[in-house]
Amino acid sequence: MTDRLPPNLLALFTPRPPLRWVPPCDKAPEQRKTATISGVADFLPVMEEYKEIPYQPTESWLEARDRKQREKKEAAEKLLTEGPLNYKPNEDPNIRGDAFKTLIVARLDYNADEKDLEREFGRFGPIERIRIVRDTHAHEKPNKKPKPHRGYAFVVYEREKDMRGNAAQIQTIIHHYVRRAPVFRRHGAQECLPRNNISLPSFPSPSFLLPSKVIFLFMVRR
Repeated sequence: MTDRLPPNLLALFTPRPPLRWVPPCDKAPEQRKTATISGVADFLPVMEEYKEIPYQPTESWLEARDRKQREKKEAAEKLLTEGPLNYKPNEDPNIRGDAFKTLIVARLDYNADEKDLEREFGRFGPIERIRIVRDTHAHEKPNKKPKPHRGYAFVVYEREKDMRGNAAQIQTIIHHYVRRAPVFRRHGAQECLPRNNISLPSFPSPSFLLPSKVIFLFMVRR
């Protein structure tokens, strides 16, 4: 059929020249020579040495979960057994004053100091002591931003009635931010164990700074 085509179309069906011959890059199968296959007898001494090395398996996530639960349970049992023996609140130098005359002020602005608390709470009665709790181990936490204090304080009045009247009058200033907690049992009840101690409110640290007048109060009740 192609011989009947005109010359201009016949040139399109002309085969290309054959490829240039090059020597193969690999050897022929009959010329190949692989490594000599030997027995495993030479490796037996190495296997004996491997058995002497103690095997340390990698801890899986299930084992890690069980280990953490076990350690947490052991720590709780240790706290129940050894905690009451080492719990001596009367020997704590930071604890001074009567527990039933003490107000716990929480969610403080980090810029607030003792003078601000004295100006805010001193109008309800004479104050015996004001203590803003500060972190004494801040130097052991280099990666954590240091703060002036922990965000809560203790206000000890000279008279108990001043403390109890304080929480009633402070509602007109702070409105719904006033809350009450059970008896401050840290050194107000002898039968309280450290695990059941309600010494501080379990509030997370605020990620923002509250005004100095927006605070929480925890009144001590008998």
